[in-house]
Amino acid sequence: MSTGSTGELQLETEHFRVMKWTIAPGGVIPMHRHDFEYVVVPMVTDRMHVVTAEGEEIVAELVAGTSYTRAAGSEHQVENRGSASDIVFVEIERLA
Repeated sequence: MSTGSTGELQLETEHFRVMKWTIAPGGVIPMHRHDFEYVVVPMVTDRMHVVTAEGEEIVAELVAGTSYTRAAGSEHQVENRGSASDIVFVEIERLA
């Protein structure tokens, strides 16, 4: 089953995991849980939709190069609902 999203592992050490995510128009990263604190570095300026495990919908305004962080335990799916372009970001998890 195609989700319209791809994740590319760029680096993994004992301390960090770095993934580059691309979500095509209409694509989704399915529901998942972050076991580690993480930082997101948007590579594009765009809008994505986040649906939490509780069903709350959040519109995330991304600005290329402007990072943000989230705590361990975040559970959500991420969608590219309205953009005609790919949403691309780098996610850096702190493993230790």
